[in-house]
Amino acid sequence: MLATCSLSACGARSEPVKPPAGPPGASATPYVEAHTHFDNKDAAGSVRAALAALDRQNAAMILFQMPPDTFDHPGHYDAEVVLAEAKQHPGKIGVLGGGGTLNAMIIQAAASGGDGAAVRDQLKARAEQLLQEGVVGFGELTAEHFSGGTPYQYAPVDHPLYLLLADIAAEHDVPIDLHIEAVPEDMALPDGLKSPPNAPQLHANIAALERLLDHNPRARVIWAHAGSDGTGYRTPELCRKLLAAHANLYMEIKTDPRAHGKNYPLADGKLTPAWLALFTEFSDRFIIGSDQHYPEPDEPLQRWQEAVALLDQLPPDVRVKIATQNVAHIYGARVASYLTKYGADSKH
Repeated sequence: MLATCSLSACGARSEPVKPPAGPPGASATPYVEAHTHFDNKDAAGSVRAALAALDRQNAAMILFQMPPDTFDHPGHYDAEVVLAEAKQHPGKIGVLGGGGTLNAMIIQAAASGGDGAAVRDQLKARAEQLLQEGVVGFGELTAEHFSGGTPYQYAPVDHPLYLLLADIAAEHDVPIDLHIEAVPEDMALPDGLKSPPNAPQLHANIAALERLLDHNPRARVIWAHAGSDGTGYRTPELCRKLLAAHANLYMEIKTDPRAHGKNYPLADGKLTPAWLALFTEFSDRFIIGSDQHYPEPDEPLQRWQEAVALLDQLPPDVRVKIATQNVAHIYGARVASYLTKYGADSKH
């Protein structure tokens, strides 16, 4: 199990770093935006946009992720399209990989029943190739993803290839960023979603998620999009139960001002007591991952601004953990060294 400790025990700073003077809306505490996407047809422009956003947001670092995709979707791509541009700005832009290939392998294997030695070798080789190329983790992967921009996708989250990927991630000290809608039992597709393109029936997945977490406790799994619940079952209570049972489970906070999910953490702009209690109780286990796109879409309010509004309402000691310190721990040496000036400690 991963060891955790308090800020004072780790020697980390208990007060947030004072932000530089900046435009209204910037975070009160430098933070890592750990889950964003980019325009794959203009990687250079996306990197420039993200670099320009750092000061505007008071962000310490921005991590790009690949959208989870399938081989039969003509738009799929992976980290190679942006890595060369991102690597010119170490410590400012990081890249996770595998959404366009590792994810597609798992989705394809789950649909066909093919998870033999050849497929396992192929997945291992591709994962290690991405790591050699410079990704800082595997993401965005999916086990239950509703249609929207990418096709509907499903794979058992305890599929043998997911278990293998957990072993690879643990071996190389990188996390897996996982998109999975909470489905505690087999159920019909929730109201408001159409089938097709989504499946009419959803498979229970919470017990399977726990099997993935138990398979290799050294594998750090980030459950993406807390606060953007599509089924109504990702409640603070469910999150609390899973976080208490699995020390290798972490969560990204996503807030979307244009599309509030069920169990949204803000009400009239204020952090709800239930989510505040959860973030405080498990302050070592959350990070910010707003799902912001760069360049920013032409909208009056961006996702990152809503996430910053939430972050700024947290108690200072909780805020600085979620802002940078937890990211340093989750991502290990590939990211932690860049965050030391913010009081982050990868060993906390």
